[in-house]
Amino acid sequence: MEFRTEYEFELPRGYVDENGSLHKRGVMRLATAADEILPMRDQRVQQNPSYLSIILLARVITKLGDLRAIDTKVIERLFTSDLAFLQNFYRQINEVEKLSVRTVCPKCDHEFEVDISFLAETEGN
Repeated sequence: MEFRTEYEFELPRGYVDENGSLHKRGVMRLATAADEILPMRDQRVQQNPSYLSIILLARVITKLGDLRAIDTKVIERLFTSDLAFLQNFYRQINEVEKLSVRTVCPKCDHEFEVDISFLAETEGN
């Protein structure tokens, strides 16, 4: 079993660059401790804690369409639905305890994985 550090995604709407080109497919890598700690020193985060997610995403998104570089300006210009998608995707790939089970459809024998993380969340309530 290979340990994955990069995950592909497709934005619901897509990023429109200054030339009008649409970029939807990208790659996000797993976050490091530095990715979460270093932005805390950034004055933009100190003035507005919500800006942390902008810097985090700019650090961990390694590819978006044909763009040469991903920086905070790119993340700032995303549609809000795409920003929300990326924030959720970041949490999904970086969460420590992802609970899933591998199962087989009794009718067609198709194997698939089922995320049961929500069960752990409801147990504590």
